[in-house]
Amino acid sequence: MAAAAGGGGGGGGGGRPGLAELPGELLELILCCGVLGAADIGRVACTCRRLRDACQPRGKVWRECFRLRWPSLLKYYSHTDGVSWLEEYKARHNAGLEAQRIVASFSKRFFSEHVPCDGFSDIETLGCPSHFFEDELMCILNMEGRKGLTWKYYAKKILYFLRQQNILKNLKEYLQRPTDQQSFLEGAVLIDQYCNPLSDICLKSVQAQVDDITDKVRKVLRTKNARHPSLASKAGEVLIPEVELQRQVLDAMNCVLYEQLKYKGNELDYYNSLNSYIHQVLIRRTGIPISLSVLYLTIARQLGVKLEPVNFPSHFLLRWCQGKEGSTDIFDYTYIDAFGKGKQLTVKECEYLIGHHVTEEFYGVVTSKEVLQRMVGNLLNLGKRESTDQSYQLLRDSLDLYLAMYPDNVQHLMLQARLYFHLGIWPEKVLDILQHIQALDPSQHGAVGYLVQHTLEHIERRKEEVGPEVKHRSDEKHKEVCFSIGLIMKHKRYGYNCVIYGWDPACMMGHEWIRNMNVHSLPHGPHQPFYNVLVEDGSCRYAAQENLEYNSEPREIPHPDIGRYFSEFTGVHYLANTELEIRYPEDLELTRATAQKIYSSGKE
Repeated sequence: MAAAAGGGGGGGGGGRPGLAELPGELLELILCCGVLGAADIGRVACTCRRLRDACQPRGKVWRECFRLRWPSLLKYYSHTDGVSWLEEYKARHNAGLEAQRIVASFSKRFFSEHVPCDGFSDIETLGCPSHFFEDELMCILNMEGRKGLTWKYYAKKILYFLRQQNILKNLKEYLQRPTDQQSFLEGAVLIDQYCNPLSDICLKSVQAQVDDITDKVRKVLRTKNARHPSLASKAGEVLIPEVELQRQVLDAMNCVLYEQLKYKGNELDYYNSLNSYIHQVLIRRTGIPISLSVLYLTIARQLGVKLEPVNFPSHFLLRWCQGKEGSTDIFDYTYIDAFGKGKQLTVKECEYLIGHHVTEEFYGVVTSKEVLQRMVGNLLNLGKRESTDQSYQLLRDSLDLYLAMYPDNVQHLMLQARLYFHLGIWPEKVLDILQHIQALDPSQHGAVGYLVQHTLEHIERRKEEVGPEVKHRSDEKHKEVCFSIGLIMKHKRYGYNCVIYGWDPACMMGHEWIRNMNVHSLPHGPHQPFYNVLVEDGSCRYAAQENLEYNSEPREIPHPDIGRYFSEFTGVHYLANTELEIRYPEDLELTRATAQKIYSSGKE
């Protein structure tokens, strides 16, 4: 490269010009072709003045080098003039190295417990732009193949935390705006983003989908009334005063949403959390009353019809004024059930809908914050119901959202403290929450004192831990253990597929668990090896040896914690990561030998 670059005054012995003698456009084309890496361009720039000028930090060559390496980052540069692309390249490269260092350290620090709240302190003090750091985490998550599972596991956790912190900040800014500047759709998107921080959800794309539905409504409206004011280019900025013209809009909306696009209330799977996420409502075209109401209300307002949210018990509704604007008479309104295909209801029909009489206050309009409170409340209730998610992620996320809106709510603060205490995570944060509760409501001293005492005991026990127990197969007490870490197994009775990530020579659970699980009915009872397994449905179970058998068709186990214990899936078994291998030092070779014996003989 250096020889070609410095081809000399005569263009070299063969008469061919070096890079420095080429026309500027051709030289730039060669340097931007994508074959040369950053190190190559750096060396080229050191050969002579002309090539140094061609590779100037703010020039096209370094910009193209940056774009080819990290194409997704260009969206952060609205104005590219004056940007030193060489410095940006260096900053992104260094951020990548820092991200890799932190991800690698997480595996060693937090293998034996959930990542505590102070575990992200390294990230919060980063000396680089957060979007550079996030981009490297996404690169790790998008690594091809079945390797790097542990890196992906911790990269995902870190990215989850970073994005949630940013979304929480956006939510707090949203809540501080004047009420008339709080879009119901934006609030719904913020909730959706916080509960699904790894999904590609943004207000712009959601709004574009809503705009597309609005355009379809205009097309239907045009066939009914070609001179309707909602068809004007600036429709939505001015409300339509005539009730009959408003009715035409609502009729067209019902035609598009429920007849053409087939939106409907999800009666069959009402308690699915996806019904609460606005981007999923748009994808699946189904939801619950409040999520469908937010969509319905947004479209109506874009077409000049003012609908208002009604926090009706058990069934969220919208109201449409038929009388004087701002009337306090509940009979001056028609109530709209977006869950029920836009059906228009009287006050009496609203009561029939829920099966009992309610007072007038429940027909009143509510603010955007109260709408979000109800949406989060629904997610809280779903989080309490979920039994397969042993990390209670939905409950934790919805509690975060609720307390971001109402930080001094003692009931939900206590629920958060009890949840973290139950999970055995973040004991320091539990103490902070309890201290806050005690300051807000001294009458809670009994419950607070109990949790403080047991949390302090948990912290002391953690300090006394000497490290993980190492289990050697060569020990006499382990001679009955037949299966090893990383093998793909099948449960003989329940048929689920799983992977082993731990074992005990005998059942180590308490008497109550043994009784509840009816372990004594097994031929070998509790006096046989038991295995910790990650199950394909996302759960973790403790299975008796006699109930497990080798899986004749091994496949990957889609469990969220798979990367916590394993670094790679070979196609027939999992390889334990370094931390798990320390605990079971003799299992790795046994797993390889067992898998080779089982699956090679099967092929023959």
